[in-house]
Amino acid sequence: MLQLGDEVTFYSVIFVVVLLGSRSAVWTSALTVSVYVFVAVFRFPQVPADRARQVLHPPRGGYGTGKLSAIAHRGGGHDAPENTIAAIREASKNGATGVELDLEFSADGVPILMHDDTVDRTTNGTGPLTKNSFSDLRKLDAAAKHRLRNKFSGEKIPTLEEAVEECIRLQLTIYFDVKGHPYEAAAALKALYKKNPVLYNNSIVCSFEPKVIYRMRQSDPGVVTALTHRPWSLSHYGDGAPRFSSLWKHYWMTLMDVMLDWAHHHVLWRFCGVSAFLIQKNMVSADYVQYWAHRGVEVVAWTVNTKVEKEYYQEFLKVNYITDSLLEDCEPHF
Repeated sequence: MLQLGDEVTFYSVIFVVVLLGSRSAVWTSALTVSVYVFVAVFRFPQVPADRARQVLHPPRGGYGTGKLSAIAHRGGGHDAPENTIAAIREASKNGATGVELDLEFSADGVPILMHDDTVDRTTNGTGPLTKNSFSDLRKLDAAAKHRLRNKFSGEKIPTLEEAVEECIRLQLTIYFDVKGHPYEAAAALKALYKKNPVLYNNSIVCSFEPKVIYRMRQSDPGVVTALTHRPWSLSHYGDGAPRFSSLWKHYWMTLMDVMLDWAHHHVLWRFCGVSAFLIQKNMVSADYVQYWAHRGVEVVAWTVNTKVEKEYYQEFLKVNYITDSLLEDCEPHF
């Protein structure tokens, strides 16, 4: 539940901002109460804590007494072509507790595994997904640009259903990373959960977009969910470079970043009723983990790619982490 400090901060900010604009205590009070009622009526409760814990800390695998999880990012994109059946199998073989898989759609609406909205970076094809039917995508070599392309030559882009079946067979926890398409994604995942009820206890739906998570909870309130967040994501790329050359755009988006970060930590997590918060690793500290623990939310760090980092998050912070490789140190994918 939202802590008292969050409640006071959130509604105090609303009250002060509206009061400064309207100069009317009556209108300000009425609007603040309306927002309170709206949030109370339309927010989603978290799923039961014991089931969320089962997903985040499965009894099988894991590390130590707390059963911490190492999750293969995009199936473990350093050890095998990302978001492929081969990656899922390699992750299982290399000791991953689970896999993070990216959900996208072909031009004809087939749910597939793909991180980008184009096929250029990972395959021998070109063009956006919106221009490629599933039959076209199936002809591509998903290993074409991978460092181990010779070992995995001819690997295909899998459907979401194919990937899930393989994960269930290998008893891997699944982190569904939804890139967008909130209505289509919610419908596809709802059908998948209905067909495979085991997913309620071994998977979690996460996204950078709160709308995706809210729509998922609307579609099926029983699904465990998480928000994903990287500070300054609107104004900077993952490597820290500014997104905009225009100063006014840069500072405007920086302000939006501040507001988005505040909303994630004080409003959106409660509105969506998430059970976990996936955060860029540099933000994670003992105090940060405790901050979320008081709210019944678990922290998952990404992307943790060196032996030293893994030991730190596993042994000291005692949180789950997402990694590009189960075998060696490597550069992170953003």
